[in-house]
Amino acid sequence: MEQYKKDFIGFMVESEVLKFGDFTLKSGRKSPFFMNAGAYVTGMQLRRLGEYYAKAIHDNYGLDFDVLFGPAYKGIPLSVATAMAISELYGKEVRYCSNRKEVKDHGDTGILLGSKLKDGDRVIIIEDVTTSGKSIEETFPIIRAQADVEIKGLIVSLNRMERGKGEKSALEEIRDEYGFPTAAIVTMADVVEHLYNRECQGRIVIDDGLKAAIDAYYDQYGVK
Repeated sequence: MEQYKKDFIGFMVESEVLKFGDFTLKSGRKSPFFMNAGAYVTGMQLRRLGEYYAKAIHDNYGLDFDVLFGPAYKGIPLSVATAMAISELYGKEVRYCSNRKEVKDHGDTGILLGSKLKDGDRVIIIEDVTTSGKSIEETFPIIRAQADVEIKGLIVSLNRMERGKGEKSALEEIRDEYGFPTAAIVTMADVVEHLYNRECQGRIVIDDGLKAAIDAYYDQYGVK
């Protein structure tokens, strides 16, 4: 596993974005882990988060693209922080773009924040985590309605590696339905591999009991 992925896993735990315990998800599933990207709230956290995304985008998609599109609302700071990090780390200038939840009819009008989309733009969509693909269902038509663009792929921070609507993972379902590749900075398999019976932030985060609970969760909801 690349060092930046190991660092990112520790960063999620340190920032209390990735938590372990007993959680009920929107889907109704009882999960032994939960991720909340809304817990990234400081300037330092956002700077580091942007760097991890930038490195993952570079590894998975290269830098041959023009726009980072972050679906409202959590995708807005992700697209801004990552565009800044790509400029800083790789000297590549990309534009950020996000959608509004409501169309604005005065001043900076329209449904988009940041850059407008232009015909021929190559776009990478950036999100925190995808469990159902609902966000893409909402934003894909918005992107397509703005201009004739090429979507190069979707990047999320964590691949939960569990079934979406069917037997495939949500990321696999998005890939198959919309025809563009999907990737994550890390997967839950990476998280378990890195944290199991290893000290992180001065404690063992995933011990034998939690590992058994995660295994049981994936026996029930994991991708076959």
